[in-house]
Amino acid sequence: MGLLTWAAIATPVLRPLFDIAEREHWSALWVRPTVIWVTMGLLLMFVRTVFWVRYRSFAPAIAEEAPLITVVIPAYNEGAMVETAIASVAMAHYPAGRLQIIAVDDGSGDDTWSHIRHAALRFPDLVTTVRLPENRGKRAALAAGFRLATGEILVTVDSDSEIERGTLLALAGPFRDPRIGAVAGKVAVRNRKQGLIPRMLHVRFVLSFDFLRSAQSMFRTVYCCPGALAAYRTSVVLEVLPAWEQQRFLGSECTYGEDRALTNAILERGYDTVYQRSAIVHTIVPETYGKLCRMYLRWDRSYIREELRFARIVWRRPPLWRICALYESTVTNLRFPVAYMSIGLWMVHAVEDPRAILRMLLAIMIVSVVYVLYYLRSERSWDVVFGVLYAYFSFFALTWIFPYAALTLRARGWLTR
Repeated sequence: MGLLTWAAIATPVLRPLFDIAEREHWSALWVRPTVIWVTMGLLLMFVRTVFWVRYRSFAPAIAEEAPLITVVIPAYNEGAMVETAIASVAMAHYPAGRLQIIAVDDGSGDDTWSHIRHAALRFPDLVTTVRLPENRGKRAALAAGFRLATGEILVTVDSDSEIERGTLLALAGPFRDPRIGAVAGKVAVRNRKQGLIPRMLHVRFVLSFDFLRSAQSMFRTVYCCPGALAAYRTSVVLEVLPAWEQQRFLGSECTYGEDRALTNAILERGYDTVYQRSAIVHTIVPETYGKLCRMYLRWDRSYIREELRFARIVWRRPPLWRICALYESTVTNLRFPVAYMSIGLWMVHAVEDPRAILRMLLAIMIVSVVYVLYYLRSERSWDVVFGVLYAYFSFFALTWIFPYAALTLRARGWLTR
């Protein structure tokens, strides 16, 4: 970062940008704000790095003292994979008699229900089955499971995922602290060897969880406890359940982003949300460009909606944590106008000077290399190369998704099937 800063200030590498800014008055208005944002971003990167290095996983629950826990697994047209998900939970290390599994078939049109029933026969003392008469969406399926829960802790696991054996004890550990209302688990890519996109997403997921959520956990404000693996204090969930289930935005029913919405509801109640690195789930990610775009559209729409809501909630956080969350959220969200205006400036410059294309390619490489260094600390693997590839892939193939998501916020489709 020091070298990049020195190159920007003491060398002519950015001179072409300032030259065009002098010729084009509209771009001159944008160059200085961009430089200010980059400075703020470097400070945020430094703070995140300090938090990330200092982060430590919470001690797992001791088997003899483990609380009653309910795992809810919603499924829709998942086929045989749902039985694998249920089995991974049933065979996890957790005391007998303290685990309840609720598998909910959300009106599937395939053989999902038969696989759920087969899992219930395999683990008769653990699995409770629920079959909704029609497809009502993941949020409704989760709510049906939550209402049948008997555990002190609620855990959600996606039906295309498989948890590691120590995950449940790891998730229960942080709840020793009565201030904690939700715990985010670590999500890894189960099908990472099945093509270029899963390989790239694996690196992105490691950075998203081991880096970003580790840092957020240090100020006890993890913004999203992911649906693939998260744990909640049951008493809090039951308090917010009616409002969460009936959430609306711009007059439209909210059918996606249920995990971020539930995390926000728990933060709004004054509870903390943290990350547990030792609680691990392996999930299936899209292998094709079309499915990847649909996933990101869903994520970005819920991100915009819940960021607007978080802007009100953040003021209820304790003062120091509020400052950390406000700064991170502000810098992170400013990246959108800065990035898209910078792309516009670059395109204008590229018409006048084709060498700008090479400079942009080099800039993407430098920034991506800085980020994948964090990945190497978590995982010593040559997959680090796919992290650099993802940076180029994201720039050229995914940049359109966020503005399109912003223009279609009222869309209700899950876009997964």
